[in-house]
Amino acid sequence: MKALTFSSFGDSDVLEYIEIPDPQLKSDEILVEMKAVGLNFADVYRRKGNYHLKGNPPFIAGYEGAGIVVNTNNNPEYKVGDRVAFADAPFANAELVAVNVNHILPLPETISFETAAAVLLQGLTAHYLATDSHKTAKGETVIIHAAAGGVGQILTQISKLLGASVIGLTSSSDKAKIALEQGADHVFLYNEDWKSQVFNIIPKGADVVYDSIGSTLAESFEVTKECGQVVFFGMAGGDPAPVDPRMLMDGSKTLTGGDLWSYLNSKEERIKRATQLFNWIIEGKIKLSEPTTFKLSEGKLAHDYLESRKSTGKIILIP
Repeated sequence: MKALTFSSFGDSDVLEYIEIPDPQLKSDEILVEMKAVGLNFADVYRRKGNYHLKGNPPFIAGYEGAGIVVNTNNNPEYKVGDRVAFADAPFANAELVAVNVNHILPLPETISFETAAAVLLQGLTAHYLATDSHKTAKGETVIIHAAAGGVGQILTQISKLLGASVIGLTSSSDKAKIALEQGADHVFLYNEDWKSQVFNIIPKGADVVYDSIGSTLAESFEVTKECGQVVFFGMAGGDPAPVDPRMLMDGSKTLTGGDLWSYLNSKEERIKRATQLFNWIIEGKIKLSEPTTFKLSEGKLAHDYLESRKSTGKIILIP
């Protein structure tokens, strides 16, 4: 099979699209012929050597995608030709992927391979943020950093679906337009006095702030109301400053960390959460931006485009 690989760490030049042996299946794995693969910043971090990698060189990144079962490996629950997807199985940047049966997600006929690859990681992240990290209630006001990003767009829609008002934060007027199109009630730019603008809308502060930037964590607390919450789930803008527990005590504020892997902890949980997400899409309650598509063989171009931060929606790779 062909796969997008790297044998040393570095910039996108280390990526190689090469022929490697097909996966050797373990007893609890089935073989999936990939039709679409999601590209994420985690794949860039793995390429650079910042994230843990399984196996030995040549390394294969990628953790989400969709395709067709081509070998059930005597697992009676599946048959050849089944449409499936996954959000947390390694080595996805390949034509064939061995996937543990507990990580397989049945793919409805009305959800395309491309949609599944574009939505699973970011959509399931937005789902747990709005339903677990903070249980969003009708009438609340939420602030979403990077509101035009992949998670931000879906989190905006889910928050609105659950009855909240949304204030989005983003870096440009073009991205602000995208956030507004996703349903944000207000969008403010980072290079403006966004905190004052927030307080003009909600003088007491937000019920919850979703912070995926990291370096903005202290500012997120400033715009959180007493007894409010900050959910910290990413560091796209750099490490956060240390948090003083006395500040939390003085304002009765809560800091919660968020990581998707903590919630995708069983077959039942994976399927339940993905089914909810797929149903919202099928019912038209969540609308997705058209993903940017590259061939898997064009992995270097895709990585460069992702790192340029010019993209606002999802990037997917097609084997």
